[in-house]
Amino acid sequence: MTVAPVTESVSESVAGCIGNTPVVALRRLFPGPGTEVLAKLELMNPGGSMKDRSARYIVESGLRDGSIRPGGRLIESSSGNFGIALAMAARLHDLRFTCVVDPKTTTANLAILRNLGVRLEMVTEPDEVGGYLGARIRRVRQLLTETPGAIWINQYANDRNWQAYYHGTGAELAEQLVHPPAYLFAAVSTTGSILGCARRLRERFPCLRVVAVDAVGSVIFGGSQGPREIPGIGSSRTPELCRPEEIDEVIRVDDVDAALGCRELLATEGIFAGGSTGSVVAAIGRKLPALPRPCRVLAIFPDRGDRYLDLVYDDAWLDKARRNRENQTA
Repeated sequence: MTVAPVTESVSESVAGCIGNTPVVALRRLFPGPGTEVLAKLELMNPGGSMKDRSARYIVESGLRDGSIRPGGRLIESSSGNFGIALAMAARLHDLRFTCVVDPKTTTANLAILRNLGVRLEMVTEPDEVGGYLGARIRRVRQLLTETPGAIWINQYANDRNWQAYYHGTGAELAEQLVHPPAYLFAAVSTTGSILGCARRLRERFPCLRVVAVDAVGSVIFGGSQGPREIPGIGSSRTPELCRPEEIDEVIRVDDVDAALGCRELLATEGIFAGGSTGSVVAAIGRKLPALPRPCRVLAIFPDRGDRYLDLVYDDAWLDKARRNRENQTA
């Protein structure tokens, strides 16, 4: 009798563990009749966020086509998750990495970056619109002139950003789902993930409506710049990748409602997620009562909650955010 050979499922590196994240039904959080809310748990990537996908795709594609040279230095502006994912990719491929951060980067993210051997550049003065993104990008440009041969990843303008999600998260969802979702809810910052996922899913489910969840005070889709504390969602400028015509609706969520969304998700579903996920939960809760029945909603949960312990899960921080909201609306 011939015995089939036994094969082992062993990845060559942690990069091989990126992707194939599960989809879970949120029946405890959204139990209403005629509705089904599904969440793609991108927070289960090994680096803790969906940014693992774009960092791996950008670095490996660059090494293949020669736009990133072996042993070279990468430079990027990041509030945390993409920086951590890029630091992991740089470690695996023997690249050096300088990450430009700002005072809103969480202490947990800074500690992780340092332990991954990243050279940190902290900008301390906000830009002309009161945010830090413009200031970070100016520092990136200075570093490029000071470091010949360095490569700026530029996730806000790099087409490989959205392509990573088209071939990754979006492609996985197209295989995981049999019945079509009516809506996709996803948080936005660079807009790469929402566009990549939407473009791939619309090939399979052409009637899909796409809802961008943005932060109050973000200017990605216009509006006035305002104060916001949660990193990883929103932007003080419109990303070059942004294509508003591919977005059907924008829902803006403030820091308080994002934190409450995180806490409600944890209390009902046991999912420990980050601030942008809380924003998605809050946006769905706001929109769901008005949606036609039956309705199937798909959500992307970008990152996990351990890096937000001193923000959305801290009672003192939440109390301060509530007072700030009251002062702004008074």
